Amino acid sequence: MAKVKLDLKSLSIPEKVEKIRQIAKALDNNPNFPNPQPPVATLRALADDLEDSYNDAHASKQATTAKISLMHSKEDAAEQGARQAAFHVESVAGDDEAKILSAGLSLRSAATQTTQASAPTALSATEGDHEGELDLSHNAVKGAKSYEYQQSPDPPTGTSWVHAAIAVKSSVTISGLISGTRYWFRVRAITSAGPTGWSDPATKIAP
Repeated sequence: MAKVKLDLKSLSIPEKVEKIRQIAKALDNNPNFPNPQPPVATLRALADDLEDSYNDAHASKQATTAKISLMHSKEDAAEQGARQAAFHVESVAGDDEAKILSAGLSLRSAATQTTQASAPTALSATEGDHEGELDLSHNAVKGAKSYEYQQSPDPPTGTSWVHAAIAVKSSVTISGLISGTRYWFRVRAITSAGPTGWSDPATKIAP
């Protein structure tokens, strides 16, 4: 059976919204998939809900923790809807790759030998929603089960790094920092093959 390449983890939320809408558009009145699951209207509603929640959470620097939590809940629901649609397409299309492509989906490449993943890239630190908070984000690492973050006072040395947080997504909020103090951060991914190397550091003064 041909396998669908969905790859949602590598997409930002706006990109996920666009991807889900693309799938919904491709499935709408598609003769290859007369009864898509979930229905096209449901997929579109999930994308709309995620987009509305994303815009709401980022409309202001004062977005509340509850709104961000709701956004992630909508994100999980939208991803689940996309996965359900991908499973439906796989089960109906079988080995017919043309049918899969007609549903707005990509095909997985052939499996390759597992190698050690590279360290996370593009780590950045921005002001959080509250005093003493900094938000860290970076590119996701394929196959990462979690991410380990460390912080250091300024300037960092070989022995100044200490544990800061563990997260399952490629972003985290570091709290309890001293306002007006510069901090340095680095991150590594934890995979089934073990931890990657540390990322290039990022620095920011806590608000």
